[in-house]
Amino acid sequence: MKVDKKNIIVPLLLVGSMNAILGFALGVNAFFIPFVKQAFHVTTAMSYLIMLATFSAYLVFGGVAGNILKKAGYKGGMVIALILMAVGFLIIVPSAKTVNFSLFLLALFINGLGQALLTGAYSTYVSIIGSPESAASRISFMGICAKIFYAAASFILAVFMDLSNVRITDIITPFYIIAAVMSVMGIIYYFSPLPEVKAIGEETETGEIQNSYSSTKTSVWQFPHLLLGVVAIFFTVGVEYLALGTINDYANILGLSSPHNYVWFVSFAMIVGYLVGMIFIPKYISQTQALLASTILGIIVSITILILPSTISIYLIPLLGLANALLWPAIWPLAIADLGKFTKSGSALLVTGIVGAGIIPLIFGYFAQHFSYQMAYAIGLPAYLFIMYYALRGSKIRTKQA
Repeated sequence: MKVDKKNIIVPLLLVGSMNAILGFALGVNAFFIPFVKQAFHVTTAMSYLIMLATFSAYLVFGGVAGNILKKAGYKGGMVIALILMAVGFLIIVPSAKTVNFSLFLLALFINGLGQALLTGAYSTYVSIIGSPESAASRISFMGICAKIFYAAASFILAVFMDLSNVRITDIITPFYIIAAVMSVMGIIYYFSPLPEVKAIGEETETGEIQNSYSSTKTSVWQFPHLLLGVVAIFFTVGVEYLALGTINDYANILGLSSPHNYVWFVSFAMIVGYLVGMIFIPKYISQTQALLASTILGIIVSITILILPSTISIYLIPLLGLANALLWPAIWPLAIADLGKFTKSGSALLVTGIVGAGIIPLIFGYFAQHFSYQMAYAIGLPAYLFIMYYALRGSKIRTKQA
């Protein structure tokens, strides 16, 4: 149930544009971290509740997302996701008018519901639309779309506000516009020529394509490589947004000029990593080999950040972006492999692991406040070590019977 290679380009471009919207939404989060401390009068640790509010939605919405994908399909799920994100951005307006931090977090949570659904839908859609061995290459293209707009978020917002002296009322007009644009795009994508695809073993109109491994299972919880993949995703997004979501704040603490632009360094490094994935996987290296090499680089860079002076170590954080680039593209297809009829449920379960993007930066914020920003980056080390285990062993575990 794969689309012919010559017909993949248009679907990938359509999904890539949706992923650009997702990247923009996450980039807005990174912009808000240093801003809300002054606007809402909260501490550094509390400012990282922005990440937790967004990514806790992934945990809450995981099971529901699976049911939506089963009923609406991947395309329908992505359209619903855009509408949810639009609603979330719209609620930011009254939170700004009333200077209500709790309402602001609720808006980000609703936005996170849409992000969760879109993430699960696009990742699996792109994985199964072509050869499984080249799935990481296609997901890398999605990553390029997301990271360009992640970093561009601050530039787009700069059209409406002075980023060096943001007032809470400045965000009202741009978020009215953002919510309207996302709603219109959701309608456009609904009528777009995006074909529905099925993974091997998923139910079709003529029955079910048999998968010798998944056919013996009665529950999504009977796939060890999937369950370990959830943990791997938890750590993957944790270290990814540890670099993307903290570098601007770190630059601000060090008193560097234009601190809101430092996220570009991380995004650029990740784009380089994605390009490497697109070129070398699977022609020269496998997805597993790329995953292993990435974790080794992440460990080396993390240790180096801890031992060098802070004025130098901040310029090593983009190298974490390079190390993180191929983690998600490699882990997702490895985790959904052989799920058959449980592919959509497994995708939703993997989405719950994305809560790590909220929890790990929150822990970072606590240690940064009580110790130092530089030493707080040590929390990335256990994450890379587990992902290394998943590459070497966890992704290969299969049980023989239900």
